[in-house]
Amino acid sequence: MSSEPISLDQALASFTEQWSPRIVTAVNDYDVRVAKVEGEHVWHVHDHTDEFFLVLEGELHISLREPAGERTVTLPKGSVFTVPRGTEHKPYARVPTEILLLEPTGTSTVGDRHDDVPSHVDATTGHALT
Repeated sequence: MSSEPISLDQALASFTEQWSPRIVTAVNDYDVRVAKVEGEHVWHVHDHTDEFFLVLEGELHISLREPAGERTVTLPKGSVFTVPRGTEHKPYARVPTEILLLEPTGTSTVGDRHDDVPSHVDATTGHALT
């Protein structure tokens, strides 16, 4: 972990891959990750942890399968949303979007259970900044 401030703009400029988060820092046992996203992710669920999203640029949509049925939340720039643990969800972005995620270290981007992972989605626990 860096002992110097980290520019999110510089962190995001350091890579081009979509749906492939970079770990910018850690807070206790949590990774703070940034990612560039466009198109669809994959339906997945995190059985043991919530997933926090902050939209830095663009607009993110998250489809949710909840006991009351399926719905989609829209997060414009500057919005935050937490997907509760155990909720099946699928993020997608119609335009190039930059997000910040907060998840326990070691959490997979495709959760504990998921649909088939398409080639444009990186199934990872996050990559270090280079």
